[in-house]
Amino acid sequence: MGAELVPVIDLYDHDAPALIDAACRSVGFLSIVNHAVPSAVIDAMRSASEQFFGLSMEAKLALHPDGPEINRGYAAKGSEGLSYSLGVDASPPDLFEAFNIGPDALPEGDPAYEAERHRLFAANIWPEQPEALRPALVAYFAEMERLTDRLISLFALALDLDAEFFVERSRHPVQTMRVLNYERAPGEAEPSQGQQRMGAHTDYGIVTVLYADPVPGLQIVGPDDRWHDVVPTEGAFLVNLGDQLSQWTNDRWRSTLHRVVPPERSVTGRAQRRSVAFFHDGDYDALVECLPTCTTADNPPRYPPVLAGDHLMAKLLGPRTLQASTAASTAGDRPIS
Repeated sequence: MGAELVPVIDLYDHDAPALIDAACRSVGFLSIVNHAVPSAVIDAMRSASEQFFGLSMEAKLALHPDGPEINRGYAAKGSEGLSYSLGVDASPPDLFEAFNIGPDALPEGDPAYEAERHRLFAANIWPEQPEALRPALVAYFAEMERLTDRLISLFALALDLDAEFFVERSRHPVQTMRVLNYERAPGEAEPSQGQQRMGAHTDYGIVTVLYADPVPGLQIVGPDDRWHDVVPTEGAFLVNLGDQLSQWTNDRWRSTLHRVVPPERSVTGRAQRRSVAFFHDGDYDALVECLPTCTTADNPPRYPPVLAGDHLMAKLLGPRTLQASTAASTAGDRPIS
């Protein structure tokens, strides 16, 4: 069911808002084409990221942030467990390594940014080598900013809101890009019981744009409450909703529950999967509360109002500290294992 479950949408189709609404009501996951991201920018990002993950562990660990609240730098395999973000209180750590960046340049003296320079807008942590990494990731980040600007305008139209609704809540957005490497070396030990390459979770903000190798591993929960494999289409980006849209729309649109599973043991040799997730989480001081158009007397608000940054930080700290998150979960009664 995986391929047919995720609709392919042309971002410049006249009917894009209606198609997006239908996809977000059913599964919260879509594949977008006609995105205008140059292939040269993607190729440079892929090449530089591959070089980075080929560095020694000592060199990569030197890029670890000073605290779990700083979503920058390197995260080693086994240092996080994404299912803790759903309030799970015990889970094996995940089998991925990651390198995280935010905006590489911020407006000087802007109080909205300065207030979170120690945390949500912390400086990036760059290695000296490979030299190509910083320009390649910064260029790709800029393309993702442009793309998410288009997406959030279409989301607003799909919800019968003014096209600027989410733009106005993204004046100083929290945006993070996570370059991920999943790799099993020949002869590596079997995962422990229930251990995933990335545990089941929903994303925390407004929208995620994902580039990934066209190989198996990603799974999402469909409308039938079962896990389904999703392999990205060549030349397309996968897009999934985050918790803020579930909360704003009162679950008219559902934050997509997803995970990455280990390869079968029958897959011999080096088993690698690479992906890059760009998270657009909007303004940290935006109040996320049920839209008037998404509630009735028979359908009262399901989530209390929350500041976007408070939700984001509570979700982020759970996986980083391997403790159950205190943030509201949008997973409902969908399966997480």
